[in-house]
Order: sequence, then C-alpha cells, then structure tokens
Amino acid sequence: QLQLGESGGGLVQPGGSLRLSCAASGSNLAVYRIGWFRQAPGKEREGVSCISSSAGITDYADSVKDRFTISTDNAKNTVYLQMNSLKPEDTGVYYCAARLSVFRRCVLRPGEYEYWGQGTQVTVSS
Repeated sequence: QLQLGESGGGLVQPGGSLRLSCAASGSNLAVYRIGWFRQAPGKEREGVSCISSSAGITDYADSVKDRFTISTDNAKNTVYLQMNSLKPEDTGVYYCAARLSVFRRCVLRPGEYEYWGQGTQVTVSS
C-alpha cells in the first residue's frame, strides 16, 4: 500500500521560496502519476502541478507557471515542488497525491487521485 508524506511547508514572506517534499513508502513512485494540490480556507482543493516521471511529462496550473517546478528523485522515492516568487494567494494546505494510470499524461483533477498525504501548511505573508 502506497503511503505519502509531505514536508517543507512554513511561513514565508511574499517573493520568497519554499521546497516541498513528498516522500513515498510501500511502493515505487516511478510507476505513478504524482500531483500537488492545495486548498485555501473556504475554497475547493485545486491542482497545482503534476508529473508523469516515466514519460517525462509535467503540467502546471496557469497561476503557478514559471514560478513552481515539480521534480522527482527516484533514488529517494520522493517528489519535490520548488516554489519561487511566492504570493499571498499561494497560501493553503499543500497535498501530494498519486494515481495509477494507463495514460502517459498526468492530470490536475483531484478526484482522479487515489492516494493522498496528510498535507503541509504554506503561509505567504509579510
């Protein structure tokens, strides 16, 4: 059974950076499509970025393009989300999730994902 655990959240000033980690156990992440999602208070969970490492495919929400970068370290069975130029609207609980799929591309729809971590809080504020 795949288990996911996020870390790396915290409080950062606008314009700052954070790197989130999603460590997996119980299975090899390389066979999954991995997504990062976030949820702000009172809002629905939204897709931020995803990766299909076996196909070398990534995708990003328009709101984070050119600021966030998703990557994997297969040796560590970990997926990262590097977040630069952070804005107050990036505040929320960030979750990583995984799904098995026959399709090469990953998706940013949270309902498509089967396995979820517990989340890590990111707060962007001065």
